[in-house]
Amino acid sequence: MGSQTRPFNDKTAGAIDRKRERERQNMLQALYRNAPELATKLVQRLLDKHIIETTSPEAIREAFTNLFHKMPEMEEFDIQYKTAPLRGLVNDPNFISLYLTQYIAEDLLEHSKIQDVFGDDLEIYQAVDSILGAIRPPS
Repeated sequence: MGSQTRPFNDKTAGAIDRKRERERQNMLQALYRNAPELATKLVQRLLDKHIIETTSPEAIREAFTNLFHKMPEMEEFDIQYKTAPLRGLVNDPNFISLYLTQYIAEDLLEHSKIQDVFGDDLEIYQAVDSILGAIRPPS
């Protein structure tokens, strides 16, 4: 029986998939390691850009820190499901920034310390990505 060889395109696609998965894991690890610092910067940016109005920035920072610690353990399906409505928002999106955009618009809005969330999806994404773009590897 002869050995099966994969066509060149399959090898290339596999290499690209492995590279993307490594980048994804590295970003999630960086998010976990730097959670308190990134959460502080993110809350400050959201306040500066008038995206959120809160009675307790500290409580919101803690909510983001907890989320950043949980994200590396999330199933890929859960992240994809949450980001699905926003996939066409920008070209080459940061998946973590997409997830957080949707989190802010849907889940954070329900937080007891949030008074209101302002801005459209693109404005929220840009504010979030201006902070979390730092953990994304250069293209």
